[in-house]
Amino acid sequence: MTPMQKAVFLDRDGTVTQEVGYVNHVERLKLLPGAAAAIANLNRAGILAILATNQAGVARGYFPEELVVEVHKRLENLLAAEGAHLDAIYYCPHHPSVGPPPYRQNCQCRKPEPGMLLMAAKKFNLDLNQCFMIGDKITDSLTGQRVGAKGIMVLTGYGRGEYNYQRSEWKEEPDFIAPDLGGAVDWILKQCSKRKGA
Repeated sequence: MTPMQKAVFLDRDGTVTQEVGYVNHVERLKLLPGAAAAIANLNRAGILAILATNQAGVARGYFPEELVVEVHKRLENLLAAEGAHLDAIYYCPHHPSVGPPPYRQNCQCRKPEPGMLLMAAKKFNLDLNQCFMIGDKITDSLTGQRVGAKGIMVLTGYGRGEYNYQRSEWKEEPDFIAPDLGGAVDWILKQCSKRKGA
């Protein structure tokens, strides 16, 4: 029986890439400083790096679904130029109340629903209790926590604003709050080395 793997799930906008609102053109996608280096650290540690991103701009009619695919090709190229790679990319193009079918639907993949994480867990034989979810919104960390993973909030993107002005409304605290993706990955690698030594 093959051993179960561990993964870090990554939100895209505001976590790996600059938060610019809806990325309605490939050239609007830019990496955050240090993001590629952080993902490369996961690659070197043998931990899967999996993107899980809501892209409701498709449902809202701001851009076609094909653009999401093009944007993710650009993301992969930008990461590769800095020696990093993603092991998989999942995105949700749906919205529960906006847009035409099939994009307007109450799906199981729009965070904080855990569908993207569950799909990855099935494909990669993941032990979700050994996984992590990083994002700049409390919904990201909640998505991870809902499947037994650790949820981490970064203070890039919308993170600092959510932390400063909406924290009193949080139903669950993140397991860790980091200044950026690099800080989150450093914490994860320390947790993984502690578990190995336990």
